[in-house]
Amino acid sequence: MKFAKFSVLLLIFFIFPVAFGQLKIGFYSQSCPNAETIVQGLVSARFGRDPSITAALTRMHFHDCFVQGCDASLLIDPSTTNQDTEKTAGPNGSVRGFDLMDEIKTALEAQCPNTVSCSDIITLATRDSVLLGGGPSYKVPTGRRDGFVSNKLDAERILPGPALPVPDMVTFFANKGLNVFDGVALLGAHTVGNGFCGNFVDRLNNFQGTGQPDPTMDLGLAARLRNTCSAGGSQFAALDQSTPLAPFSFDNLFFAQIRERKGVLLLDHLLATDPATSGVVFQYASNNELFKRQFGIAMVKMGAIDVLTGTAGEIRKNCRAFN
Repeated sequence: MKFAKFSVLLLIFFIFPVAFGQLKIGFYSQSCPNAETIVQGLVSARFGRDPSITAALTRMHFHDCFVQGCDASLLIDPSTTNQDTEKTAGPNGSVRGFDLMDEIKTALEAQCPNTVSCSDIITLATRDSVLLGGGPSYKVPTGRRDGFVSNKLDAERILPGPALPVPDMVTFFANKGLNVFDGVALLGAHTVGNGFCGNFVDRLNNFQGTGQPDPTMDLGLAARLRNTCSAGGSQFAALDQSTPLAPFSFDNLFFAQIRERKGVLLLDHLLATDPATSGVVFQYASNNELFKRQFGIAMVKMGAIDVLTGTAGEIRKNCRAFN
């Protein structure tokens, strides 16, 4: 009965879409008709050389939207007037793909000057990379404007850590208008992600200060991760250990993995055991199409968090600097 209730709730979310204000599908159809084609082409070229770009852009999009909203504030470089931008925050130290944002912006400025925002570039590029990685195809409304604030402390205060308790995770997403189905689906992007050993090495050797490994972690996984992390916390491991031969394959095997006590990050492990999320994890593990469909829905909702539209923001000429 509990899982049936979850299914009914999911159906409700599919029927009643989120309102996105002044954002709309095809916002650039008149002002820059080839905008989305240009983005798609450059993302595809990068993916051909580096399929891990799917994880990189998904992480970038997430870290941008949850701090100041989806306004490309994460792209701002430190300067003499602001040395502590979001990019310098600890949680953003592993974010990458900034050079691809530059490449796309340069191409768009050459064809349609002062037209396409950097925040829309992040959103479109992430969507295209997800599809290339085997994820869902979903349409994103555009029309975002770039913000005027980028503060390191904001990012460090807001962005969650890898051991966040599930109740706090649920609240974290709820504060931005995302429900538990959205939150668990977004964390499913770990299917193509890597994690630094420093984010979970305590589970292997000194869990919660006990001097012992986490007793709830699968023994085989723990042994593999000890080998991977033997050189120290600067190493990294795939967060989806179920597809070692296809580490960048976007699928629901991640959820089956964490249900078998094979979650690398503590938060991922807890998703499968906490009553607030375990039923959702079960549904996604059982139905790949359901997971992909809900992931697309969640990405569209996330991409509308606290967006600036109209005259509330700007169109940057250079994504790394305010105009």
